Amino acid sequence: MNEKNMTSEIVIDACQKDISIALLEDKKLVEYQNEPRSASFSVGNIYIAKVKKLMPGLNACFVDVGFERDAFLHYLDLGSQFNSYAKYLKQVQSDRKKLYPISKAMRLPELKKDGTITDALTVGQEVMVQIVKEPISTKGPRLTGEISFAGRYLVLIPFDDKVSVSSKIKSGEERARLKQLIHSIKPKNFGVIVRTVAEGKRVAELDSELKILLHRWEDSIEKVQKTQTRPQLICEETSRAVALLRDLFNPTYENIFVNDDDVCKEVKQYISLIAPEKAHIVKRYTGTVPIFDNYNVTKQLKSSFGKIVNYKHGAYLIIEHTEAMHVVDVNSGNRTRSTAGQEGNALEVNLGAADELARQLRLRDMGGIIIVDFIDMNLAEDRQLLYERMCKNMQQDRARHNILPLSKFGLMQITRQRVRPAIDVNVDETCPTCFGKGTIKSSILFAEQLESKIDNLVNNIGIRRFYLHVHPYVAAYLKQGLWSIRLKWMLKYGLGVHIVPSQKMAFLQYEFYDAQRQFIDMKEEIETK
Repeated sequence: MNEKNMTSEIVIDACQKDISIALLEDKKLVEYQNEPRSASFSVGNIYIAKVKKLMPGLNACFVDVGFERDAFLHYLDLGSQFNSYAKYLKQVQSDRKKLYPISKAMRLPELKKDGTITDALTVGQEVMVQIVKEPISTKGPRLTGEISFAGRYLVLIPFDDKVSVSSKIKSGEERARLKQLIHSIKPKNFGVIVRTVAEGKRVAELDSELKILLHRWEDSIEKVQKTQTRPQLICEETSRAVALLRDLFNPTYENIFVNDDDVCKEVKQYISLIAPEKAHIVKRYTGTVPIFDNYNVTKQLKSSFGKIVNYKHGAYLIIEHTEAMHVVDVNSGNRTRSTAGQEGNALEVNLGAADELARQLRLRDMGGIIIVDFIDMNLAEDRQLLYERMCKNMQQDRARHNILPLSKFGLMQITRQRVRPAIDVNVDETCPTCFGKGTIKSSILFAEQLESKIDNLVNNIGIRRFYLHVHPYVAAYLKQGLWSIRLKWMLKYGLGVHIVPSQKMAFLQYEFYDAQRQFIDMKEEIETK
């Protein structure tokens, strides 16, 4: 389908504990991110921290940024302007009252590429660092000393005087215009990278974003000057919802649905800032059905994650995650043989697998090395066709990636930028009623069990208005008929009894929420009669 005709929507589910963001293209789930609201280790966060240990053998050091495992900083990641930073940090901290302006800061010679970590750093030295990779598995965060502040159109880099324009902007005239324009508005001692979306933008839009990014730098350096605790978070990446939108957003989006007032306000403010004419697409979702159920996200999550992923005509992928790499096996399953014969059949299954795999890489945010075992094909032109199809599918992917043609053994190797751990949604559910013991109470008594919970909630705890989330089948059973169980409950316990069908629930699972949609824990491992 032509990308221009594609309808894109974002659905944001902000719960008490975590926030989930789904990107739908033509109602199909293509990107998903879930993060606990308490997560403080976000890519882009900037810290002022102390060097804990030098590792001359690795030409690197470990830095304490407050995480249980120390963060890793390689000599080559210190950045060419490291000496200028080190001198400026000393000047800033020498006077706690008056901030030393960066425009007066002296730029020292660039760091040598063939130098060693022991020449540049000492244990206990303070460094200003930014997270480039979140903690993954047993590894701590990965750091860089090249600080940058990313906006939608521009990236601001302190202590760098260059202006570079994204290579995806092809027009020489436009590149020259942007370069000249940025040179005329940027302050001294700052470099700027102009992003692809800045193409055709007016000076006012670029100038206002530059001011916002400069303000973020000033706030960060003020924290360095005024605080003495180390490690100290001096610049937090914008909230997950906004950070994702910054990279994802394009003017073709039709809707952004949010189920939380604060997040909705935050997103609306951001969209008003970057694309005022699109502010109206941010909509507050107020339905009683969970937001992901309403937009068919839950069902797609359940069918898209897990070890086995089915795609068309009975073919399926098996996806395994290991410490070193991700391994994908393509199987034709029990699909009926097509008239094209064995070779044509293999090509058809492989092309379908290439389409599904490209979606899975984005969806699970799989990074590092991915090895794909396709079904063997004898014809060189078929192998080339498969390679070209995979390259074409991956063009939609924002993460940097590299794809190699099929090897002699029929394996395809893909590397994809790894910034955070791969998302793995567990689609197998522990039985919520037996807690894995293997026996449950008679399911015919389930309604009575729920009623005893409601009785306790209304008469003992005193909550008269609440929402009971149950599996859609159970909801249908409770609501069936004119003289339904729900109606009996409402007559007995008041009109505040609301039953909500939720696809997230397992068959005999239930959850209570109060009028403010806050979770009420009514679960006991040994259910009382």
